[in-house]
Parts: sequence; C-alpha cells; structure tokens
Amino acid sequence: MTRTASAVSAEAHAEPNIFYDGTPRPLTRWQRFLVWLTAGAGYASIALIGRTLRWEVVGQENWDAIRRAGKRVIYTFWHQGIFSATWYWRRRGIVVMTSLNFDGEYIARIIQRHGYGAARGSSSRGGLRALAEMKQHLEDGRDVAFTIDGPRGPRFLAKPGPVLLARRTGDAIFCFHIAPERAYQFKKSWDLFQIPYLFSRVAIFQAPAIYVPPNADEAAQEAKHREMQATLDRLRELGETWWKLSETERAQVRAEFSAGVLSAVPSRSSGGARGRA
Repeated sequence: MTRTASAVSAEAHAEPNIFYDGTPRPLTRWQRFLVWLTAGAGYASIALIGRTLRWEVVGQENWDAIRRAGKRVIYTFWHQGIFSATWYWRRRGIVVMTSLNFDGEYIARIIQRHGYGAARGSSSRGGLRALAEMKQHLEDGRDVAFTIDGPRGPRFLAKPGPVLLARRTGDAIFCFHIAPERAYQFKKSWDLFQIPYLFSRVAIFQAPAIYVPPNADEAAQEAKHREMQATLDRLRELGETWWKLSETERAQVRAEFSAGVLSAVPSRSSGGARGRA
C-alpha cells in the first residue's frame, strides 16, 4: 500500500525514541555476581509472595474478546505494578522491553525465569528498529508488553509506542492495572514501586481493547494516544479506590467491565480499609 506524505510525516513526528537489541550488555565479573545474586533474590521474592496472593479479576471478558478476534495482545501498564504483573502473567512467553542499563540486566533475568522474553532497549537511540523488533514478535505469535512510563518516567505519562505498534500490526492495545489491598510502596522511587504484602488481596482491572486503524493519520494517532492515557489513568484511579468501595459499588463496576464498558470511578466510597503504604 502506498503511504501518503502526511502519513510519513505523522509517523516521524510520533516515533518513540527507543531502540531494541537482544544482545546482553558486557558485564564485569563483579557485575555478573551482582546480577546473579539480585536476579535470584528477585525471582524468589516474586514466587514466594505471588503464591500467597488472592486475586480478583475485573474485566476478564475484555482479554477474552481479543483472543476471540484472533489478535495478539500489546500489554500496557504502569511501571509501578511490575512486581505483581510479573507473577500474574507468568509463563505465557510475553516479550517485555527492559533497558540496556545495569538495572535492566537483572530485571531481564528475573522475568525470563518467570517465562517471559526480554527485548533490551534504550531511550537514547532511534525507534524504527524498536518497532520492527516488537512487530516481528507479534507476527511470530508472541504477545508483547510495555511498562508504558518506563524505564525512568515521567511517572504515569504514557509513551506512544503501543499506538504505533497497533497501527502497524492491527493487534490490540490492552491496558490493565493491578491494585493490592495491602502493599509496601517505595515512596522515594520514581515509579512509586509496589510490593504486595503476603496473603494480600489483589485486584486486576482489564480494560476493553484499543484498536488503531492501519490508515490512521497523525490526528487519529494522537487521539488513540489520549485514549490510552485516559484508560490507564481511569484504571489507576479505580485501583486507588477499589478497597474502599462497598460490595454494591464493586458489583456495579464488575458488571460494566463485563459489558465491555470502562467503568467510571464511583463518586462515593464506603467500607473497607486501605492497606498502609
């Protein structure tokens, strides 16, 4: 299909500044030891805590609808929830972008031990190979995932990569958010990273899919980007109130999600106590 000049211009304007490279970075002997130690501890922590969590899934039908449509999934979520997300979506072969820096190396090894693929990337090099890498994974039948405000923020600000990838592949942007009832939050970390407490209840909210037409121009892509940002914001706001809602309010939200509707955050809250940070 011939692309118009306006489409090319839109693509250049919106291209995310990410480069993916599957080659592990060279490490010193001491760094290799630290990676081995940290990756082992991280894997064990996720496995230990994950096995005790009690999950409530809100919107499973939205994930099922993507599969019924014969599409691959472009998972999109905030970096804050990567600990819980690693456990919940484990052993599915999902390919996740990790950074090229030292932190990215041990994160890659942790998630690989939980059954993920890792595409190493950097925010300082060109984006064309990034999209080509992730596009190839989708075409080969593997879902992909973006920690959409990673690897270093700004916190809760969605980057455009999933929109461009969805336009090129026709696959579905799938936004989700995980909300533990009780969790330790690293308040000094850029992402407000969360680790659920042992035996905590955890809710995962799964939004209706976002599709991007293959002929979407710059304005249409920007509109889809805003929709993705708004969806992620809505899920996060819902997660922050979920454990304060009454059971009646929760039932209403579940029914709306089951109908493929992104529920509004209830205006009033009652019952339940929020876990301490």
